[in-house]
Amino acid sequence: MQKLEKIEQIKETIAAQDAVLLYISAPNCSVCDALRPKIDAFFAERYPKVERIQANIADTPELGAEFGVLSAPAILLFFDGKEFLREGRNVSLQQMAERVDKIYNLYFS
Repeated sequence: MQKLEKIEQIKETIAAQDAVLLYISAPNCSVCDALRPKIDAFFAERYPKVERIQANIADTPELGAEFGVLSAPAILLFFDGKEFLREGRNVSLQQMAERVDKIYNLYFS
């Protein structure tokens, strides 16, 4: 998962790539630290065509306003620059997979 610190870089990546996972974390967030490697490995294995990026709300405070994020961690999935999925603190990988499988398979098949 590539770490980006500028909002312009994040927006450019979302606009330039077919599919982007944006993982937003916060400093001293144990849930953020524990969940990030699981999400990263899950998407790398199951959805290899999704570009994975991360940002810390402390390093990029405008993330909250730009993406309407009120708490961390926040997981946003974009296809063609449009938000398709938004998950928060309590994430079920199985439920996420059910939702992502449909759009991923339609988009990339």
